[in-house]
Amino acid sequence: MAAKRLVIGGRVQGVGYRQWLAATARRLGVDGWVRNRSDGTVEALVYAETDVVEELVRACRKGPMLAQVTLIEESLAEPPDGPGFQVRPTA
Repeated sequence: MAAKRLVIGGRVQGVGYRQWLAATARRLGVDGWVRNRSDGTVEALVYAETDVVEELVRACRKGPMLAQVTLIEESLAEPPDGPGFQVRPTA
């Protein structure tokens, strides 16, 4: 199992990125959350089997149709408090 914190930059707000990421994570069985940040990036905490987390990170590099991802910062993290995947308010 692996837990990662992702900070995703580029054109990722106002293009449905959070909803896309949540739907993709749920489809893959990933636990965690996603939220917009006030600096224009999207932040996510993802937790699943290592290969599933890596599959999600690869998908995040493309994102939904209108997104233009220019940066993904990855760091190790603690697993989320509970199961499921949530869209959180902007931080």
